[in-house]
Amino acid sequence: MPTTTTIRPRGLVRASGGPRYAVALAVDALGTGLLRPFLLLYGVTVLGLSAPVTGTAMTVGVLAGLGCMPPVGRWLDRGARSTVVAASMLVRVLGVALLPATPTGNVWLFAAAALFLGIGNQAWPAAHAALVATVAHGRDRDAALAGGRALRNAGLGVGALVATACLTGGTTALEALAVVTGLAYLAAAGLAWSVHVRARPATAKDSHRDDEPAPRMRALLAANVIYVFCLNVPEIALPLVLVTQLHASPVWSAAVFVANTVLVVTIQVPVTILMSRFPRRSVLAVAGVVLTASYLGFLAATSLGHGWGAPAVAAVSVVCTLGEIVYAGSATALVTALAPAHVLGRTLARFQLSTGFGLAASPAVITALAPHGPTALWGTLATATLLSAAAVAH
Repeated sequence: MPTTTTIRPRGLVRASGGPRYAVALAVDALGTGLLRPFLLLYGVTVLGLSAPVTGTAMTVGVLAGLGCMPPVGRWLDRGARSTVVAASMLVRVLGVALLPATPTGNVWLFAAAALFLGIGNQAWPAAHAALVATVAHGRDRDAALAGGRALRNAGLGVGALVATACLTGGTTALEALAVVTGLAYLAAAGLAWSVHVRARPATAKDSHRDDEPAPRMRALLAANVIYVFCLNVPEIALPLVLVTQLHASPVWSAAVFVANTVLVVTIQVPVTILMSRFPRRSVLAVAGVVLTASYLGFLAATSLGHGWGAPAVAAVSVVCTLGEIVYAGSATALVTALAPAHVLGRTLARFQLSTGFGLAASPAVITALAPHGPTALWGTLATATLLSAAAVAH
């Protein structure tokens, strides 16, 4: 059994692509954090679109953005790395630039902006993972991927706080925020491109496997669709349950979200390094078991009703976040380790397709199950996640 790897901060930055690339990740995350809270409000408040129309345009943009993944995968397999990361940032510059240029009531330009933003958001994770896999290997690569996620969550959190503060400024502040976000993406793209990381295009004879037996990739990708639901539990499922079923103060929802962000930022890397003592596939299966336990914990907590229910849900959310951290630290690392070198880009693209589909479907699934009661929601999520963990383990 391998021993735990000790990685110093400087080594982690180097394994992540270098200081300039780390700054690019932080700036990109800050821009995304600025964008996410106000995009819906921009469509409703500035452009005068109805909430359903705005939400539909955003959803279509995310789903259409998934269509870019096959060509992104082929581009990565031809050796491109930092260029693809920079392109994923630049396409979001175009999306943000369309927002101030969109006339009031014009849903088509707003939908085009959402499409470009969706393309950039979907292309970035695969491109980033491929770049890290080029400059780092083995457990250093796993820690670097975890470090990138922690840094991204920190940037998202700071950006969301800044955006929330700007929302009080009305239409003018929203328009200014769009400009700042576009400039942030532009700066991040320049920094990422300046790293000049490129891989030699691999051939089939270069293919190798890591030291773990490969599970069926289709089963792994299918399981990932279910696993990724955990990312929307703190943002969608818990606020929905706390406010509509337990009639708790919105402060509880905010506390859960803040706790989730703080835990991911502070312990994502240490937990990933600690779990590096074990095979990645086993760690991913354990993540599914932890998530299943948390869903059953939410089921028990909601049965307590008003009063004790909200504190119990908040306490169980820590377990859910731990499952999310173990999942995030092992899933991309496992896929990257198992992928043959000559199809690394296409494999990461398929993995992102499964992630994007799960993220797109989970709000609809969660909101459809919730009205039927806690058992329907948490029982279904627990069963599906446990089955997914079994598929990963075998």
